[in-house]
Amino acid sequence: MFIYEKKLQYPVKIKNTNPKLASIIISQYGGPDGELGASLRYLSQRYSMPYPELKGLLTDIGTAEAL
Repeated sequence: MFIYEKKLQYPVKIKNTNPKLASIIISQYGGPDGELGASLRYLSQRYSMPYPELKGLLTDIGTAEAL
């Protein structure tokens, strides 16, 4: 069970922005080799898995990748 709380784990104070670093970080999350892509691949493979215990494993891995 997941509970969504809209708060940061640690307080963040940004003094200087760095657009180049921001684009690298965003590409790691949303790019073709990023976390979101990996998560969606695990979750979509879940539907073709013939073994129920492995369906749960793919669900757990896909959920962990998304977090």
